[in-house]
Amino acid sequence: MTARTRSEERRAEIVRAALEVIAERGYRGASLAAVAERVGLTQQGLLHHFPTKEALLVAVLQERDRWDALPAGRLRLDLLASLVEYNAMRPAIVQTFSALLGESVTEEHPARAYFTERYAGVRAGMAGVLRAEYGDRLPSGLTPERAAPLLVAVLDGLQYQWLLDPESVDMASAFRDFLTLLGESDG
Repeated sequence: MTARTRSEERRAEIVRAALEVIAERGYRGASLAAVAERVGLTQQGLLHHFPTKEALLVAVLQERDRWDALPAGRLRLDLLASLVEYNAMRPAIVQTFSALLGESVTEEHPARAYFTERYAGVRAGMAGVLRAEYGDRLPSGLTPERAAPLLVAVLDGLQYQWLLDPESVDMASAFRDFLTLLGESDG
């Protein structure tokens, strides 16, 4: 095993540990020392791989996005429904993402720029999905660009409701109901 491979594996281990610590304590409550301890490193050893807490946070967010990534042009409404079902099987990931998103709305939060850029890309991607499905107008008359923020809001809003009361909110069923409202078949 090369030194580079060992370093990449160690970075991945650190990111997984950071994800766990952030899920448990939130970003502000998570410390580099807690992450380092979880992977058997000193804080200085962790800083060798991630020079700042902000750099580690961005790596956590990027890793989470990689887990959900589909090749360009492959995203469809029915695949979004599958993603919602997949998220229901990983509450810790959803909780971490939601907590970081909530925290990031403050002006000085280190993930604010990340989420701002991410959502611009997500809205554009959702507009593309809607355009591929419905053309330039949805059955309601909205353009894909006008409907895209609403689609994203439903996805994120369902996650928050589910996290708060998973016994009462079935994310996957509710999202399929939303697709029906858009004009998608119940299928």
